[in-house]
Amino acid sequence: MRTKMIVVGAVMAMGLCGAGAADGLSALEADLSYVQQTDADDLYRQGRRELNSGEYSDAARTFRQLRARFRDSEHVADAYYWEAFALHRTGSGRDLERALELLDEQRDEYADASTRSDAPALRVQIQGALAQGGDARAARGIESRARPERAPRADARARADSRSRDDSDSCDREDQELRAMALNALLNMNEARARPILKDVLESRDECSAELRRQAVFLVSQKMDEDAVDILLDLAHRNPDPDREVREQAVFWLSQVGGEEATAALVDILRSSTDRSVQENAIFALSQHGGEEASKVLREFAERSDAPVELRENAIFWLGQSSGGGDYLRGLYSRIDEPSLRENIIFGISQGGSAEDSAWLLERALDEREDIEVRKNALFWAGQMGMEINQLASLYESVDDKEMREQVIFVLSQSGDRREAVTQLMEIVKAEKDADLKQNAIFWLGQMDDPRVAEFLLQILRGGGSIR
Repeated sequence: MRTKMIVVGAVMAMGLCGAGAADGLSALEADLSYVQQTDADDLYRQGRRELNSGEYSDAARTFRQLRARFRDSEHVADAYYWEAFALHRTGSGRDLERALELLDEQRDEYADASTRSDAPALRVQIQGALAQGGDARAARGIESRARPERAPRADARARADSRSRDDSDSCDREDQELRAMALNALLNMNEARARPILKDVLESRDECSAELRRQAVFLVSQKMDEDAVDILLDLAHRNPDPDREVREQAVFWLSQVGGEEATAALVDILRSSTDRSVQENAIFALSQHGGEEASKVLREFAERSDAPVELRENAIFWLGQSSGGGDYLRGLYSRIDEPSLRENIIFGISQGGSAEDSAWLLERALDEREDIEVRKNALFWAGQMGMEINQLASLYESVDDKEMREQVIFVLSQSGDRREAVTQLMEIVKAEKDADLKQNAIFWLGQMDDPRVAEFLLQILRGGGSIR
């Protein structure tokens, strides 16, 4: 309506003004341009609102109207993309085909559109949807996007070496992301055709394709057959991928596979690999497999004097979490001299929870031949397993070492039987002649939520008891 009024007014002005008609026409054109831009802005905002609300058919219609009515609007270039996006979301075959046509038109006519950088990813998604519906041409497009470039081996090696020397910023990350999307779409569409391409991707060892290879490992793992296990074993051990995350993921997914073949692969990795991160993941993977063979291999590794101490500690930890692990670790303790390994064995035994485990820990705590830190550590974990308060009280009386008495006080303060622990700590304060031990017991009493503590401490302050 406003546009018609402006036109009528302009015509009248031109008729009345005569010589000023040219000036009137220029003013008319300026007004029309302003009104058109305002209307185009309104349509563009309407389309975006409809997209955000999930009204995809309405949104597609709105962007189509914008392109038809306002060819000179700055929004036309992006309207191609957003109409294609809306049609993709409606999901019908003809809409998907039209969406691809729109992306082609935007590419040919508006190469500088702000949404052009997002168009390739949308194209892959649309082609994937069409391919799943049986569109052979779309399937070929997806396969072409997913497949690595073919090149002679020597040329491929030279190119990989060249890329490894370049700064990582020179890698085409967008291309790698698009290929990953295409691989995923191809796998959903036709697994038999996707698997050889996944192998090709994983054989590319240049730095720029590392992220793509990580995603390819995940895709391989989604159908764990003999071929997949073979691929993962290659990546992790037989022909290790240069990217640590790829190797680690390969071992992790092997841990999710049951059966003798996967266990044998993990055993092979643990026994012969020199890659510490891969061995660490293999230890975890075997611990999750369970079974006698996996436990046997972990035990062998825990006893290997030539293996890194940190990895042996991991094996000991996971053995402690396994059924019957406490029995084995109690026997292992006497054959191990490394302090950190002994510490891990003590912790592992504490996870068993059996009466035998608790009694063994208490023996270590009382054994004066043991290092004082070992004794304190054993006492702490015995306490965490639920030692009776009367046992701790008897232990306090039976040991002469000051550090061990301090540890008994600390273990009492951590006891789950809070009431009895408070009672025993107050008895220690009353009877103990060593000022440091007395003060230590008072400190831990002050941390315990028991109304008797406040009254007891007030008695000391009033002279009813002394810390000296």
